[in-house]
Amino acid sequence: MGRIIVADFGSSTSELHTLLNRWQRGFPLVARPFHALGAECGWTGAQVIAALKGGLARGEVSRVGAVFGVGAGGAGLLCAMRVPPERLDAVAAWVSAEPGVNHNYARDHEWNLWFVITAADRTQLNACVERIERVSGLQALRLPMRRAYRIDLGFDLYDSHESQAGARTAEPVRSALRPLAARLEDGLPLVDRPFEALGAPLGLDEDAVLRAIGRWCEHGTVRRLGVVLRHHEFGIAANAMTVFAVPEREVDSAGERLAAQPGVTLCYRRESAPQWPYTLYCMVHGRERENVRETIDKITQSAGLADKPREVLFSTRRFKQTGSRYFAQAGA
Repeated sequence: MGRIIVADFGSSTSELHTLLNRWQRGFPLVARPFHALGAECGWTGAQVIAALKGGLARGEVSRVGAVFGVGAGGAGLLCAMRVPPERLDAVAAWVSAEPGVNHNYARDHEWNLWFVITAADRTQLNACVERIERVSGLQALRLPMRRAYRIDLGFDLYDSHESQAGARTAEPVRSALRPLAARLEDGLPLVDRPFEALGAPLGLDEDAVLRAIGRWCEHGTVRRLGVVLRHHEFGIAANAMTVFAVPEREVDSAGERLAAQPGVTLCYRRESAPQWPYTLYCMVHGRERENVRETIDKITQSAGLADKPREVLFSTRRFKQTGSRYFAQAGA
């Protein structure tokens, strides 16, 4: 079993490890889910809620809620900027101030600032990029996703690297339920009956909320429902984005092979750009850079990509990491 780094929760630390690791996905769709979680480790529902609130306060837990699938709604975009080193902090602050930006990282490359924007529609998305370009005076590479092969940002705290299901196209959220999806993006209320509390402001009873979320999970609209961890706080601080320049006719088969490799958390195809010829991306996360490099070399060989142009971009600073907001309205 791999090394685990978790804050000290006293005598019940091992039970907390189990709870956080087990319930990053497959969250119980029942009226009192925290009671069901506690039953597996000998805790009461109130103790589970208290532990999760503590994790939120320390920044170890991002939220307890849904990660929506590609195509469920809204729009997303990966961007990169080439920022003079002396301006990096200032430009990164402007980028992070945009509500639609959910990830903002410095990477060790000429294109040194990488950020992800999500929004309710492409109009909001493009307006966000344009504001960043206008304020910074810099142009952004715009790299829209064309196909997801694997998206799984649940992190095994014991480093087992078990395989997870690949990405699939999500069933879109119906317009009438978009307000519910927006609330679920924010996270479940940490109360005894969270689904009841989630639906009450929208005039939805508990059963209606459970049915809607159950359908979303069944049809890929919700890719993952459970505890969303902030991996840096658990010692998983070495992460690298590897990009490959793969010809159009080969990229889908290469992406499927790459996505199947142990250790790959994200794998997707993106559009290239005049100054950026790369079309196939994968992410590998780990505790040490050297181990991440070894994993990248291994998966490159195993996926048959050793002859393709490749670059490895390690993250060097995390400026912002929050949940995606596909359903929030402009200005929310």
